[in-house]
Amino acid sequence: MHELTISEAQGMVDEWIHTIGGRYFSELTNMALLTEETGELARVIARVFGDQVAKEGDLRKSLSEEMADVLWVLICLANQTGVDLTEAFRASLEKKRKRDKDRFSGLRGEQV
Repeated sequence: MHELTISEAQGMVDEWIHTIGGRYFSELTNMALLTEETGELARVIARVFGDQVAKEGDLRKSLSEEMADVLWVLICLANQTGVDLTEAFRASLEKKRKRDKDRFSGLRGEQV
């Protein structure tokens, strides 16, 4: 089994949308859904790694499931707005490499 690329993931989501999902929700709806999914991810993180104590049912979904939900909606937004996430990520990484090359040198070896 080969590693899934970002481009392949974008294609898989698009295929699912057009064969099973019917259509993309509007960009505004997907932005709201991304916010909702991010909140669900934050809830799990606050209870697993933070100081909050989970109530019954709080941790029904796993950390990985919530991260995947965030990624799904982000890919939907990228697809419907014509963003190539592979290229966008490469550009973002290059920007950070140049901008921040010395910024965190004092933190190396420490957990950030």
